[in-house]
Amino acid sequence: MSTTIQKKTNTKAKAVKSTTADKPIKDLPANPFAFEVLQLASSQRSNVKKVEVLKKFEDNSLKAIFIWNFDESIISVLPPGDVPYASVGEQSSFSGTISEKIGDAITKMGELNSNSLGSQDQGFSSIRKEYQKFYNFIRGGNDSLSSLRRETMFINILQGLHPLEAEIVCLCKDKRLQEKYKITKEIVSEAYPDITWGNRS
Repeated sequence: MSTTIQKKTNTKAKAVKSTTADKPIKDLPANPFAFEVLQLASSQRSNVKKVEVLKKFEDNSLKAIFIWNFDESIISVLPPGDVPYASVGEQSSFSGTISEKIGDAITKMGELNSNSLGSQDQGFSSIRKEYQKFYNFIRGGNDSLSSLRRETMFINILQGLHPLEAEIVCLCKDKRLQEKYKITKEIVSEAYPDITWGNRS
């Protein structure tokens, strides 16, 4: 009798396990923001599922941020840490750093329990649209740029991005993406075996 109960319990456990493992990956809007893909991948319990998410939403812009963040041969030529605030038009309404402004916007989103700032979301750009400019911010990408020109360009891009996209760019600049998202270089390598690491700068 106890053997029969044991068999039934094992069958039930297997059924629960397989339905959990086979749960389909949530759909995202067409051309999703990078943060939407990273949030979805990061929320998966297993590395297999994280890889599955990254494969499903594969895009060159995602590969670019992963390379910037994880490839040790990529060296940012921007100052580390907080990004200074340099918008003349808004100086009176905000003082501090761009990093603080991004943080404030993300906090508001948390309070609203939404990835949107409502009407303020109008016109935000995405990493998908801007990633081809990122070469300007790494060693060997565009060394003819002056530091001032490069930093101004970086600030302008950040100001045009959705705050959660801007946060990703700031994290990649300092190779800290994994502090926010539970995604490792190994997971990225498995999802995108076409990425060749090293010898880039």
